[in-house]
Amino acid sequence: MPIAAIAIAYFPRSPVPADRGGVTTSENAGPLAGIRVVELATVLMVPYAAQMLGDMGADVIKVEGDRMDIGRQMGGGPHEELSGMALNLQRNKRSVRLELKGAQARDALLRLLGTADVFVTNLKPATLRKLGLDAGTVLEGRPRLIYCEAHGFATDSPEADRPAFDDVIQAETGLSRLRELVGGEVGFLPAVLADKIAAMYVTQAVLGALVHRQATGRGQRVEVPMFDAVLAFNLAEHLAQAAVPGGRVGYRRILTPHRGPHRTADGHVALLPYADADWRAVYTAAGRVEELERPVFASAKTRHADPDTVYGSLAGILAERTTGEWLELSRERAVPAARVSSLQEIVDDPELHRGVLREAEHPVTGTYRQIRPPVRYEDSPMSVRRHAPLVGEHTADVLAEAGLTREEIAAITGDQP
Repeated sequence: MPIAAIAIAYFPRSPVPADRGGVTTSENAGPLAGIRVVELATVLMVPYAAQMLGDMGADVIKVEGDRMDIGRQMGGGPHEELSGMALNLQRNKRSVRLELKGAQARDALLRLLGTADVFVTNLKPATLRKLGLDAGTVLEGRPRLIYCEAHGFATDSPEADRPAFDDVIQAETGLSRLRELVGGEVGFLPAVLADKIAAMYVTQAVLGALVHRQATGRGQRVEVPMFDAVLAFNLAEHLAQAAVPGGRVGYRRILTPHRGPHRTADGHVALLPYADADWRAVYTAAGRVEELERPVFASAKTRHADPDTVYGSLAGILAERTTGEWLELSRERAVPAARVSSLQEIVDDPELHRGVLREAEHPVTGTYRQIRPPVRYEDSPMSVRRHAPLVGEHTADVLAEAGLTREEIAAITGDQP
């Protein structure tokens, strides 16, 4: 059973108590309604994981210092604190401004963590120790707290405090040389892929720890090293024959320059005959059925053993007709196929994004495109309940919920009590 499905069974969908954030909830408030997450993180990996937890219904509190999360400005956008990326990445969160080098702010965070279920961070281990926010310190007296830290490399390795952004992890996990294996140049994949992969593991790790706590009553420290997560992800198919010592790495069907998408008479098409019936349908329509008598086409095993020949042959056939003709044939014969769309086309055309994007209103930036939560729980749907906040927008309210007095809050914020 998927871990998220297990989480639904363990976490009752009860209203969030007033002292847990005052978040408006209902019977369908998401599987993590009633769970509080404190995020101390920057850029993409952990903020993305926290966004997913927020979409599941958690009350996510984002802690930032005077130097705000640089992810708020990445990619450009309508506001200096709310880039286009941040409008979605920081949604379902409340922002608290705490300059943690100060003792009062650090103590306030520790008091806030006393009200939390989960703490997620990607600060370096040395920084966390310097701030007195390492796992040993934070978990003392908080036996039910889940402390999740995600770094480039494992904390018990000599590289624990080594800087590691997406490019570094792509390079060291083999992702940046995948193009080379299909006859191209070494290069980074054009997506912040390592951060997003690791974010998925962080979310999974937190859900698993919540299930464990429900069963045992105990929180725990959880660690997600980016390198480990992304390498495991990359090797799922590419370990291949090297799963046995002496074997060769690489899933051959993927590692051929002839794989596609393929050119057609007027564009491109992603067409994948997979089953024997698919190959026969395509080659029969092209009037080339005799080619299927070649030994290489005998079975899925022989086709996967020589993908250069198989996909090279397919490329020649697909070039003879238009994209529309091949898509029509594929619909008629149930052959997997798709048009090749650009990101701009997908964003601009509701038929292409299939409702994954929708218009929403932000009180500061106005109309923006909101990415719909992709997981569809039937009984406890994910939702976007809060717009992305400005830095420190909820400082006073959240600290009051943590039990700080007006005078204590004023001393931290510099405002009049």
